[in-house]
Order: sequence, then structure tokens, then C-alpha cells
Amino acid sequence: MNRTDFFSEEGPILITANHPDSFLDAIIIAAYFKRPIHFLARGDAFNKPWHSVLLRTLHLFPVYRLSEGKENLGLNTAAFENSKKVLQQNGVVLIFIEGICLNKNSLQPFKKGAARIANKCWADQIPVRILPIRLNYNSFSKFGKTVSMQVGNFLTQKELQVHEEESKNYIHFNQQVNQQLENLPPLNIPIEKPNKIFIPLGLLGKFLHRPFYRLIQNFVQQKTTGTVFYDSVLFGVLFLIYPFYLLLIAQVLGVFGFSTAFIVGILILHPISAYFATQNKANEISEANQSFH
Repeated sequence: MNRTDFFSEEGPILITANHPDSFLDAIIIAAYFKRPIHFLARGDAFNKPWHSVLLRTLHLFPVYRLSEGKENLGLNTAAFENSKKVLQQNGVVLIFIEGICLNKNSLQPFKKGAARIANKCWADQIPVRILPIRLNYNSFSKFGKTVSMQVGNFLTQKELQVHEEESKNYIHFNQQVNQQLENLPPLNIPIEKPNKIFIPLGLLGKFLHRPFYRLIQNFVQQKTTGTVFYDSVLFGVLFLIYPFYLLLIAQVLGVFGFSTAFIVGILILHPISAYFATQNKANEISEANQSFH
């Protein structure tokens, strides 16, 4: 089966992924799937009422760790039951099996949440399949990163539920998923070199966006110091604010009396030049990696 076929598969699927880069991991995986994905997310993100409403609207369920309060662990039962309901309706659920994010590509010890959800489903005759996915980042803080997503093979109840004792099944489940993730072949994704005529356009994009990017970058760095959220928050803030930044440029140019055609041209130039700036950067990274090897 082609790797991309996994993203259009039907039936109940429980994705077990590693978790190196906060909520950016979920965005990357969800972007490839043809169907909506429900996610299990750290419970403390739901503490504020409006946060809770927003996150639940985006198909997130809270799951709690011991570090977030022993009294909250009982609430995980609801998250597992909600996940089972989604899978019962042939949906897709994503759980980060490590239960923690450390900005590291190396795998961390697995928790039992994924195994519990799967076993609950199988006990109710829900034919859920497990899909291991591993993400790797070349950087968690630099502009112009490369990300690889490696997809394993589907694991079924027959392969994962081999013991009569539930606790042994949990251990076996995690061992099998870990074995898949550890042994996935490295992906060598070729990066197409930009045409030389577009390199100056990329340099222009870097020049045009540097003040805006640095402003947002410094703000996010201050707000996320000492956490693993810098990369994800920077992406989110840039994604949300960039359209308003372009509108501000249009208003300023309008005040100074520039023609509509000129303003439209400038607005089109910005995202196009930004695209080629990222292509230039990706090409630099690719060439540096090839020189290293």
C-alpha cells in the first residue's frame, strides 16, 4: 500500500504518534487526513472556560497526567469513552502515545492511554485499527525547518491483544507500536531547487518580511520562554495575524495615495515572495545536510 493511501482509509482508526513539537504535530498530521480527526490534548489547556469551549469545538478531548493533579486522573475515563464513541462511528482519533512533549525527536516512554482506548473498543466489537506515525523535525526554533512524517503499517486486534491479562496486553501493545516507530525507514524527501530566476524573489521576500517576522518572533519568545510551545505558537500567531498585516499594508499605501493596481500588486507580491524565501531556506538546509553526510 502506498504511504499516502493511509490518509484516505475508511473505518475506525486510532493514530498513535510521537509528540516532539506541541500542537504543531496535530496540525501536520490532520492536514494529510481526508477525514476529520479528534484529538486527545493535555488537560490543563482546558482550565479556562472559553479555552475549553474552543478546544472542544475543534474536536479536542482533555486528558490529564499525574503532574496536573491526581484528582483529575478520574476525568480521563470520559476522554477514553468519548474516543470510543468517535471510533464506534468509524471516526479517527489521534493520541500522542508518549503523553508528553519534550522538543526531542527521540521516542519517550509510552503511556497506557492508547492501549486502554483500543482495548475498550475491541471489548465492544469495534474493529479499530492502530496507525503508528512518527514525526521528526530538523529544528524546533529556526526559520525554514524540514519535517518528515513516517507512517507505519496498520496494527489490528489480532496482533495486539494476545494475552488474557489486560496489563500484559497494555505492555505488548506499547512494545509493538514502539517497534514500528523505531524501525520505520528514514524518509529522503527530495527538495526541488528553485529556479535561479526566482532566487532574487526569495531574497526580496526575506527583506520584506523581516521586520514583521522579527516583531512576532520576539513577542512569542518572551511569552513561551521555558516551555515547549515556542515553535507551535509562532506558527499559530503568524498564521492568524498575517492577513491583518497585509490589510494594514493596503491601508497605509491607500493613505499615501497609491493606485489600487499598485496596492493589489504589492499584496500579491508579499505571499509569493515569502513562499520563495522559504524555498530558498529549505534548499540551504538540504544542501547543508548533503554536505554533512
